[in-house]
This record gives sequence, structure tokens and C-alpha cells, in this order.
Amino acid sequence: MRVVIAGGGSVGTAIAIDLIDRHHDVVVLEHVTETAEKLKSLLPGVHVMTADACEYANLSAADLRSADVVIAATGDDEDNLVVSWLSKQEFGVPRVIARINNSRNEWLFNETWGVDVSVSTPALITSLVDEAVEVGSIINLMDLAGGKMCLIEVTLAASAPAVVHGLTLDELRLPDTTRVVAVVRNDQPMVPLPTMRFIEHDHVILIAREDSKQECSSAFIS
Repeated sequence: MRVVIAGGGSVGTAIAIDLIDRHHDVVVLEHVTETAEKLKSLLPGVHVMTADACEYANLSAADLRSADVVIAATGDDEDNLVVSWLSKQEFGVPRVIARINNSRNEWLFNETWGVDVSVSTPALITSLVDEAVEVGSIINLMDLAGGKMCLIEVTLAASAPAVVHGLTLDELRLPDTTRVVAVVRNDQPMVPLPTMRFIEHDHVILIAREDSKQECSSAFIS
């Protein structure tokens, strides 16, 4: 795939290295001349452009219309929103991924601004902290589909209805807007088969529609 990354900081550089190792065609746009020059020697195989990714002309010069994915990875949320909007609205990029630096801005990163997937490092770290201390609570891991869907996790307590009643996944009768996609038990990932029964300390990973994620509480939270 052809991937264009806006931002040549530590995040953008790390992504570029991983993508090159996976044999993708990678372009990095970095507006600071000194940084861009360093990246050219640091990232062999990556096309590094000294350019402000918030400007239409620079995105056009990067041939954004041929990009499969654009990653807005700068350290500025406003810039990432501008890059996302231009990528989707002006260049029709199929998939736009945006970095969120300030979790208070998370509500902005949706399809209105051209964002297909947003990644919030602060929110993710908070979720991991919650995961370490919260049993029997819904933890939001990631927003998907422009905020319409979400990836959530529930760590089951001994009092969870699914555990107490020994119900199988099929017997839980979860709503159509919710799907169990994985279960982690004793540090081992498990495929959620219809006949699976749940036990205390299971980490249940679900995809749910944003407006219905609380519906799973009747099965997994006491």
C-alpha cells in the first residue's frame, strides 16, 4: 500500500520504520527543514518531503490521490484535523487515521473532519490504567468508524451474571449491535465460540455501537 504520513516526529518516524519493514510505499511530510533532512538519512527507502502537510499544494505534490492511507501524526491536533479533512474531502483518500494529542479534542475526530480511525494516546493510557484497577467496569479501548462504533473491554468479576449463571455466549443473547471479538483467559487469547462459558477474570473484548455499549452490562456486570 501507499501510505502518506503527516509529521516526522517520533510517532511519525516510528510508524514509517514499521511500514517500510512491512514493504509498504511510504511518504513522510515534515515541515521543519532540519528534521526532514535528518529523516532522509534515518529512513532509507522512505520518500521524505520538506513540506507543511496542512497546505493543499503540498498534499497535491505528494500525490495524495494515489494514497491508500493517510496518517495525520503531528503533535498538533488542529493540524491533524486539517490534514484529515483535506485528505478525505479534497483527495478522496480511502482511509484516514489521525493521532489525538489532547483527549479533550477527541470529540472532533470523526467523519465530519474526514477521520476514519482516531488514536488517542492519552485515552489509551488512561484505559490501560483503568484496566489494571477496574474489574466489572466497561473500559473504552478505541473509537471506530468515526465514533459510531467502539472497542471495549470488560474484566469479569465473580458476581458477573455470565459467570454466576454459567451461560454460554449464545445463551447471553447479546444485542445485534454488540459482538464479542475475543476473550483473554490466563493471558491466552481465545476465539469466542457460541458454546464458550465465562469465568472470573476473563477479559472480554467487544465491538459495540456507541449508543448501545451499555447494553452488554446486563450480561457482564453485576
